[in-house]
Amino acid sequence: MKASGDQQLVKRINRSLLLRLLRASPGRSRARLAQESGLTKSTVSALVRELLDERWLVEAGAPVAGTGLGRPSTPLEIDAHTRVLIGLEIGVRDFRLVTVSLTGQVLDSAAEPLLDATPAAACAQAASLIRQAWAAAGRAGHLLSGIGICLPGAIDPVSQRVRFAPNLGWRDIDALTPIRRMLAQGGLPDVSTYLHNDADAAALGELEFGDAGRADPLIFVSCDVGVGAGIVLHDRLFTGAGGMAGEVGHSVIDGQGLPCSCGRRGCAETLIGARALAQPDGVNRGARALGLLIQNLDALFNPNTVVIGGSSPVVHPTLLGLATTAVEAYARAGGVAAPSIRAARFGLQAAAVGAAALAWHQYLRPTHAHADLAAGARTMPSEASLQPPAAESPGESGALTTAQESSS
Repeated sequence: MKASGDQQLVKRINRSLLLRLLRASPGRSRARLAQESGLTKSTVSALVRELLDERWLVEAGAPVAGTGLGRPSTPLEIDAHTRVLIGLEIGVRDFRLVTVSLTGQVLDSAAEPLLDATPAAACAQAASLIRQAWAAAGRAGHLLSGIGICLPGAIDPVSQRVRFAPNLGWRDIDALTPIRRMLAQGGLPDVSTYLHNDADAAALGELEFGDAGRADPLIFVSCDVGVGAGIVLHDRLFTGAGGMAGEVGHSVIDGQGLPCSCGRRGCAETLIGARALAQPDGVNRGARALGLLIQNLDALFNPNTVVIGGSSPVVHPTLLGLATTAVEAYARAGGVAAPSIRAARFGLQAAAVGAAALAWHQYLRPTHAHADLAAGARTMPSEASLQPPAAESPGESGALTTAQESSS
C-alpha cells in the first residue's frame, strides 16, 4: 500500500509540475514540457492526455513547427473556461462570493449582508450562498474543482478551527465542519473545502492569479473594520506556529493609545481600522500609521511587493497614496529602497478571489497537500464529472456520486 501511495504522490507531483509550467508560460508543447520538467516524453504525453481528458488543459492554437524534423508541436494551455473554483468571504458586515476560472477570471459574483453573526447562522448563510453558486456554475456547464472560505480571524493551520475572530465575536469555533456537512446535504460533490484568514487568502489570490510568484515575498495588508496581513514567503503562506502570524492590526504601535477590541492599547487597528478612519482627520492619522506599519513589515520581511486591499482604500481613496508617501520617507531616512506598494488587483473581491485560490494553491503543490492530508485535510477530486444535476430536487441531488482522484 505504501508503494502505491508513493507512486500516486509522484504522479500528483508530476501533474502539478506540468500545470505550473504552463501557468507560468502558456503555449509550451509536450516536447518543451519534457525538456523543462526533466520527465520523459512518454510520461509527459501520458500526463498531458489525462489533463486534457479531465479538462485541466486545452490544446491552443495551430501547431508550431519545431527546430528539427518530425510533427509540428501543439501548444498547451490551462483550460480557462471549464473548471471553476468558488471563493467566499465571510465579512464583519457582509458576504462576498465569486466563481473564478483556473486562470483567475471572475465568472460570477454575489454579495449580501451578514444577517446574523452567530456562528451557526453565519455558517448556514455561507452554505446557502455556495450552493447557489454551484447550481449556477452547473447551468453554465462548468465543473467545480474546489471551494475556499475566508474570514477576518486567526485560523489554526492544522485543524482549520477559528481560534479568534474578534470583530465577529468568535473564539475557538469549528466553522468548516458544519459548512461541509450542509454542502453535502445539499448534494455538492466532495471537493476540497478550505478555511483561512481573509488577508492570507487575498495574498494567495495575488500570488496565484496575478504575479504567479514573481512578487514573492509578498505581503497583503487588508484595511477594513480590522487590519490584517497575509504573508507569502518562498511560495508558501507564513501563518506562524498557531495561525496567528499576520494579525498586524493587534500589533502595538502606540503604547499610550486608545483601547483595542483585543484588550490592549494603541494597536494598529485603533488608528487604521474603518472606525478610526471615519473620525475627523482620521485618514491622515491612519495613513501615517499605515506607513509605519508597512515600514515595520518591510524591516521584518523585506518583501518585493506590498498590496493594500480591503474596503478602506476604496472608501478613502487618498489612503494608499498618503501611506506610500510615508513609507518612502521612512526608506529615505534609512538609506534603503522602499518596497513596491500597490492596490489589490481584485479590489473589494480580493479576499473572495483569494479564498478560491486556496484550493488551486493546494492542488498545484501536492507535497504541501500531502503534509496537510497527514493532519486530516481532504484531497481534491480531479475527474471531470463534478457537475451538479440539472434540477435540484432532493432525489437527484441525493443520487449524485463523487468522482475519485484519478491521479491518486
